[in-house]
Amino acid sequence: MTRPPEARRANRALREVLDELVEHVRYVARNVRTMSQQDLEYAEERLEWLADEVWRTALGGKEGGG
Repeated sequence: MTRPPEARRANRALREVLDELVEHVRYVARNVRTMSQQDLEYAEERLEWLADEVWRTALGGKEGGG
């Protein structure tokens, strides 16, 4: 299912958070072998925070309880 390009830009905030998430994952994937344990722990925390932020943004800022 492919959406038109304008649909991808409809939720700019979500696109920005998703881009940040992807950028972080790529950075970690490139550097995982050289990262210290402390850096890995921080990277994991940041990944969890970004995933939560994606979820909140996708729900339009509503808290997603579960």
